Amino acid sequence: MTDWQTRVDAVWDDESLSDQARIEEIERLAAEREAGDAVALFERAGAYDSAGRETEAEPLYRAALEAGLDPDRHTRAVIQLASTIRNLGKVDESLGLLENEYRTVEPGGMKDAAAAFYALALASSNREREGLAIVLEALAPHLPRYQRSVRGYAAELVHASGRMPTANTGEASEPRR
Repeated sequence: MTDWQTRVDAVWDDESLSDQARIEEIERLAAEREAGDAVALFERAGAYDSAGRETEAEPLYRAALEAGLDPDRHTRAVIQLASTIRNLGKVDESLGLLENEYRTVEPGGMKDAAAAFYALALASSNREREGLAIVLEALAPHLPRYQRSVRGYAAELVHASGRMPTANTGEASEPRR
């Protein structure tokens, strides 16, 4: 991690800063980078976004993505942009960004975060059952048992319209309950 990123991280970690002070500190640090630097744009976008200033964050996220980010920051920027534009009422665009990120990001890392925000966007689009299915799919690998059952229930949520899953799909390594 670079000294610059360490200083940026320290600003984010400083809970005593007001939203405005955090924006000012991030802007000061971003000014140390070249104009159009993708990481600086991303950090600036995050500062405005976390302060509830989504309309100022949106173009900065878009510029950061256009400038090119490493894979981890790219996924974070897509998630944050999609969340921002969902809050700004651009639910369909948010859904498209998050669905693509959820489908293409590698398992592990940011996959579960993409799933969480994709589920929120689905809920904002009155597609709560699909959102719940996405969350259950993301949760299943972390369960000590019932992984297959939870995945089966997730599929049933999407394919069995109008009813909640109730049948135990069973797993060889666990007793039926």
